[in-house]
Amino acid sequence: MRLPSHRQCAVEGDGKKMDQAPPIRNPFVHVLKFSPLEKAKIALMTVTLFPIRLLIAAFMMLLAWPFAFLASVGRSETTVEPQCLWRRLVDIILKIIMRVMWFAGGFHWITVKGRRALPAEAPILTLAPHSSYFDAIPVTMSMASIVMKAESKDIPLWGTLIKYIRPVFVSRSDQDSRKRTVEEIKRRAHSGGEWPQIMIFPEGTCTNRSCLITFKPGAFIPAVPVQPVVIRYPNKLDTITWTWQGPGAFEILWLTLCQLHNEFVIEFLPIYTPSEEEKKNPALFAINVRRVMAKALGVPITDYSFEDCQLAMAEGQLRLPVDTCLLEYAKLVRRLGLKPKNAEKVLQEYGNRARKLEGQKLGLDDFAQFLDVPVSDMLRDLFALFDEHEDNCIDIREYVIALSVVCRPAKTLETMKLAFKMFEAEEDGAITELELAVILKTALGVARLSVSRLFTAIDAEDTEKITFDKFRSFVEQHPDFSEDFLYTENAGLHSGPCHGHHTKPSQSSLNLHGTATKIANGICPDFTPNDHGTKDGLHKKHN
Repeated sequence: MRLPSHRQCAVEGDGKKMDQAPPIRNPFVHVLKFSPLEKAKIALMTVTLFPIRLLIAAFMMLLAWPFAFLASVGRSETTVEPQCLWRRLVDIILKIIMRVMWFAGGFHWITVKGRRALPAEAPILTLAPHSSYFDAIPVTMSMASIVMKAESKDIPLWGTLIKYIRPVFVSRSDQDSRKRTVEEIKRRAHSGGEWPQIMIFPEGTCTNRSCLITFKPGAFIPAVPVQPVVIRYPNKLDTITWTWQGPGAFEILWLTLCQLHNEFVIEFLPIYTPSEEEKKNPALFAINVRRVMAKALGVPITDYSFEDCQLAMAEGQLRLPVDTCLLEYAKLVRRLGLKPKNAEKVLQEYGNRARKLEGQKLGLDDFAQFLDVPVSDMLRDLFALFDEHEDNCIDIREYVIALSVVCRPAKTLETMKLAFKMFEAEEDGAITELELAVILKTALGVARLSVSRLFTAIDAEDTEKITFDKFRSFVEQHPDFSEDFLYTENAGLHSGPCHGHHTKPSQSSLNLHGTATKIANGICPDFTPNDHGTKDGLHKKHN
């Protein structure tokens, strides 16, 4: 697979096409590199400044707790109560305590641009880019409400502070929770400014701020004016960013507290009032607000979403490399509506059809016929990913392999079984080294891949062919085969470590057939109800 050097992508909210090159950086990956001098500074700060700052921050959290507890006692979670004098005083005290905590952490001054709208003017504040738990700074500055996991309120100390700002809780264990959450946001948004403003990070996950990914429509469903708010961390060394692949939570805290000074800039943009069309189409509303925020930040927009983040962090045995093309592939498949609901059945059907073609190359028209979709600009973009030699023809088996990875990223063995079925020779059910290279480079989403060491290790009898049974037996004995054989042999292949936002799966929870359980950071839970998906709105706008 390869990313084309240039493509047409209709992503503008007004329906206009714009030329958009594929993103240079994977937005879900953050790599930190230190010079020898920076390493020496961090070592010095670790034994001097870091413990002091950590103790002060912890003390401020403890100091804030009794005030938040007293102000929360007896307060209704469903009705608005007058902000009496003593609660206003508590609000001021808590803001001061939190500001001291951030000051102790190196955020000595906070630059504020623009004017924050009143709750009656814009009941919802949309913040982006979302890249760290340090994005809590504007929450503590304003004491605005946020959307949080219901489980967060049970966390000692932290839960009390969260309950004070009267968040909208969403429960993962309750199937109707997301719908009720949106209804609660609607109720507060239409209260005429009686409820505190709600701060929402519409990206739905953390990125490295290199672009703005797809906005989830939950914040825009109430169809009320919103105030876009952009966040910047103009630091020379980026120790702030906390993505799914990169430094973990404690490492980010440690490195940030070891910096002498950390800059934070927040800019309140003009209120965005939706048009009648946008009120009826939350997806269109979200697209247009994102465009305004991207322009203010000077960064590109991309149609990557939280689903792509889940793909990038999947703990399958073929963990995707940093520069994989599969994120681009997944985005196009989603936008074309080609991601099947019944993945297993569709993949088997595609696999059988592809096997019958016996490697016959397809042109664009044949590709469209295979998928039963009309030829469009987006389909051309998808076709170009597999047209490696730019000869206007592709091997449909590669498309099926990529779709299998996107639909079931942690099920490595199932994808390989499907791939072997499409490539194997009828007489012996085996494949060659060249065919294995095609399969694995497609599954990883890279343009080139050497599999010589891996093939030789599997083909112990030197038959120059391997069967799926041999491959499965080898994988069972070498569960880290991709790290041991592929990444070591291919110097340009870099696998981003997936840690920090989820627990490391045990051997019993991560296997060839199962999916490892992920625990997200809880800052930005998905509260978009199923009946407000973006696909229909986007298709109406772009096709």
